Amino acid sequence: MKTEIIYATMTGHSKKIASAVANKLGITPHSVKENPQINDCDLLYIVSGIYGGDCSPELLKFTQSLSSKQVKKVALITSSTRVVPQKTIRDALALNGIEVLKDEYLCKGGFLFMAFSHPNKDEINGAVRFAEKLIKE
Repeated sequence: MKTEIIYATMTGHSKKIASAVANKLGITPHSVKENPQINDCDLLYIVSGIYGGDCSPELLKFTQSLSSKQVKKVALITSSTRVVPQKTIRDALALNGIEVLKDEYLCKGGFLFMAFSHPNKDEINGAVRFAEKLIKE
């Protein structure tokens, strides 16, 4: 199974999570800022936060450019101060015919003085376990 992982980050939290998952799975994480080329991907992990109630505009633009010929399935890993799912990204991928797994790993994310110590080690390890479980299925 060809697996890829991309992330969008403003605070560095998503990069930490993506790096931990990628390290465990033996793959290289890519920032959406690099405009990575995704082709023939069976499972794409997208790691990002929610900022001001929505996803990163860069990530939205990137996901809108993906097609079902490039990516079969997507798993979302999201951190946010309010622990909310990635609805905008999920909808954009679905419009392009890409299957988005129902389960999404959600964890607390810190921003400025809110939830400053998050995501913590346990939450990052939770993301790794989530990713490993999907690979085994």
